[in-house]
Amino acid sequence: MSQPNLPTAKASKIIETGPLDSDEARWIKLAKITYTDPLGVQRTWETAERTTRPKNSQIDGVGIVAILNQPTGPEILLQKQYRPPIDKIAIEVPAGLIDEGETPEECAVRELKEETGYVGVAEQTSTVMYNDPGFCNTNLNMVHVQVDMSLPANQSPKPELEDSEFIECFTVPLSGLFKETKKLESEGYAIDARVGTLAEGIELARTLKLQF
Repeated sequence: MSQPNLPTAKASKIIETGPLDSDEARWIKLAKITYTDPLGVQRTWETAERTTRPKNSQIDGVGIVAILNQPTGPEILLQKQYRPPIDKIAIEVPAGLIDEGETPEECAVRELKEETGYVGVAEQTSTVMYNDPGFCNTNLNMVHVQVDMSLPANQSPKPELEDSEFIECFTVPLSGLFKETKKLESEGYAIDARVGTLAEGIELARTLKLQF
């Protein structure tokens, strides 16, 4: 599935890069942590922190493993989205920030509908996962969502994107995800770690012939 009437993410480009003043920052802040190591030596650590996490939430947001049950087998729903920090179009799973008072499962179902138009049911939630703990405190839950393709709402899904969002959705057979990520990388796309980790897990299960 794609949205042909939307401007393509390939049209995005960086105009300028420069320092960010703290009073301009809308979502993050930089901080210095002072701590002692196991030998009692005092050290410092530079970190970035999100400022958007709701007060009563343990997580910043969710990643969504949306599985479309097709007659030919399960397919995973992925996205193409331009990411300025790497100046590339990234291959990602649907994702989003959690709202105040929202559960990870509620967030996943809402964000899936907003970003892709698909209606799904949350079935399983991962442990809290930290994206890059050596750099920042950002974390999330991965939520597994099943999408029933027989539902009328999923026949012609229409996303509800914000004006600043330019997202192209597509699906890949779950069994071929590893090879597809390799192919997409060779075409110049950046593979988000969540997609890459899912692909690696499936490939390991295949090559090691793991039984569950």
